[in-house]
Amino acid sequence: MATADQNTHLLDQASILAERFSPRAADFDQARKLDQDASDAMAEAGFYRLFVPEQLGGLEASPVVSAQIFERLAQGSAACGWVAFIAATSGSTLGSIPEETARAIFTHPNTMVAGVFAPSGKAKVDAGQVTVNGRWQWGSGTQNADWVLGGCMVDTGAEKPSQHMVLMPTSEVQFLDTWHVSGLQGTGSTDYEAVDLRLSDGHIVGYGGHRPPRRPLYQFPQFTLLAIGIGAVALGIARAAIDELVQLAQSKRRINSTATLADRAHSHIEVARAEATLRSARAFFYQSIQTAWSVAEGGDKVSVDQRRDIRLATTHAVEASIQTVDAMYTLGGGSAVYADSPLQRHFRDVHMTSQHIMVAPSTLETVGRLYLGVEAQTATL
Repeated sequence: MATADQNTHLLDQASILAERFSPRAADFDQARKLDQDASDAMAEAGFYRLFVPEQLGGLEASPVVSAQIFERLAQGSAACGWVAFIAATSGSTLGSIPEETARAIFTHPNTMVAGVFAPSGKAKVDAGQVTVNGRWQWGSGTQNADWVLGGCMVDTGAEKPSQHMVLMPTSEVQFLDTWHVSGLQGTGSTDYEAVDLRLSDGHIVGYGGHRPPRRPLYQFPQFTLLAIGIGAVALGIARAAIDELVQLAQSKRRINSTATLADRAHSHIEVARAEATLRSARAFFYQSIQTAWSVAEGGDKVSVDQRRDIRLATTHAVEASIQTVDAMYTLGGGSAVYADSPLQRHFRDVHMTSQHIMVAPSTLETVGRLYLGVEAQTATL
């Protein structure tokens, strides 16, 4: 696990890069992906190996510290925070393939893995080789990555195909120009496809009984880590929106008025409510993760009840962040609608986070059933 000194360094680097890339957030949006130098800087900082096993050169960092990193990055650029958590979560799959294959993939500490878990592809295993065909959506960060994951229904000749992700070299997949969207434009979450791509079956995640090390980080399911990243980015966007509104309020005046936005009673009430909404959601978010992490550090598996609490806290963090950003955007008035206003970008980005299935309204139904003692599907918690 990452040491206290490593954690401090990681958080310091997150602050430095957030400040560095904040002025370039609009440029990332225009390019519809991160510039390679930005991705390389996050790799160099260690963010892409947060969840990679230590035995391969990874950090196995605490989900608490990792969420703080994603949150801080998102305050400067939502795209950076989003790509960082996607890469970190994707890197955890290296613990579920043969070590020899994992070392051949993770040849450098800055190696980046990204991809999609949805089983939109088909893979057939034959004589130690796998042939992959498929097209995947929402490939955040994949154009910056060295290796790309694609979820597949894997045919092994058994009666029923099984669901796995397959690690594919980026050079062997084709990227499609589909990422024309309202928010999180700079994440480069475009479609990609593979056609008759052949690899050794060691590139199939979780195939042949390969499981991650029995260490604290891997007591958290990948879906839980994925959801945590989404919540952290949303919280970062909301904090940036409050900060932007406070700065704007010092000079913004209504026509024919000498009073600034900061002088108005309505502004006082709305900013106070936003602070309370955001801070309380953030406290619940980190408290639920820390509780589960303490259990994992003690050698126990994160329970369904703890995963339930994390998912509720994560979905609530996204909803509270949207509420916060909406309030700040409305307070910003006409100034907020222009393309050069960070508030309109925060508005677009935070609403995009809510579209991810890991924090969709259906998650509230699942956790509500669990609180009520009603049978529920927990596979994706």
